[in-house]
Amino acid sequence: MGLGTTELLLICGLALLLFGGGKIAEIGKGLGNGIRNFKQGLRASDDDEIEDSPKKEPSKKPTPG
Repeated sequence: MGLGTTELLLICGLALLLFGGGKIAEIGKGLGNGIRNFKQGLRASDDDEIEDSPKKEPSKKPTPG
């Protein structure tokens, strides 16, 4: 029991009638900016975790000789 093509088209048509084309474009732009900021925040937090983790020094193995 999911949404079919007809139902999705009907919902999109009603949204277009209620908000108008300009308002829907603004909503889409806002959603895009929000998603972009969210992804940047995730990347920044990943970078912070990498910087906060202790750095391991490469182990020096004695060479036979």
